[in-house]
Amino acid sequence: MTMIPTRDGHGLYVKNWGSGRPVVLIHGWPLSADSWDYHAMQIADAGFRVVAYDRRGFGRSDQPFGDYDYDSLSDDLSDVMTAMEVKDASIIGFSMGGGEVARYMSRHAGRHVQQCGLISSVVPYMLKTNDNPNGVDQSVFDGMSEALLADRPKFFADFFKNFFGVGLMSHPVSEEYLHWTRSVAMQASLKATLACANSFATTDFRPDLAAVNVLTLVVHGTADATVPIDASGRPAAKAIQSSTLKEYDGAPHGLFATHRDQLLEDLLEFLRS
Repeated sequence: MTMIPTRDGHGLYVKNWGSGRPVVLIHGWPLSADSWDYHAMQIADAGFRVVAYDRRGFGRSDQPFGDYDYDSLSDDLSDVMTAMEVKDASIIGFSMGGGEVARYMSRHAGRHVQQCGLISSVVPYMLKTNDNPNGVDQSVFDGMSEALLADRPKFFADFFKNFFGVGLMSHPVSEEYLHWTRSVAMQASLKATLACANSFATTDFRPDLAAVNVLTLVVHGTADATVPIDASGRPAAKAIQSSTLKEYDGAPHGLFATHRDQLLEDLLEFLRS
């Protein structure tokens, strides 16, 4: 574990596990790199080098007051790859992290990237507009921001149940796991939490997808109520020429936990391809 400096003077917390061809894992909102730990350990044990970092504002990374747009976040990814001397890499982004993957490929010309992965990703465009009818209404995102400002712990208590598909008859993760995710989410600054929610809600990645010109794995749950598949996984796979779409029937957004072994199997098969 180490802290690496960004070009604008902030520190990012990075894990560097194993050896072999590098795999960079980018976490989702509002978690940290720890959400990838199960897969990171298994991928490293399988003969790869895993680099996973906490996004600025989250986990153990610095919490600056500004610069949570995707240009800045993809520059952070570039800084991590440079500092850790990552080459011929697979970059895998979960949820919000898919945006860093897409923007990095366009803004940094896919430097040192061999494969991409979009897992429950917000790419290509979350916001409902006239030319994006399957997106999510702005009112939903406005409501999220209001709830976060009013009572952040209560918001996360409700949010993560939806995130993992927890209901009266469905308990794909334990109460203890829900408690852990809430505690991780509360490590982030309120500023970063709000700003990143705005970034993933309003950033249009459709112009970036032409730059995603390497083998790409798209994984999405058909029951994802947080990032609906018709606004994300399906159109992303359609727009990326060298992509493979794997739909997990009935899976919620947080499939890294609810379908962790299925995801691990698909990731390892993809990484070895």
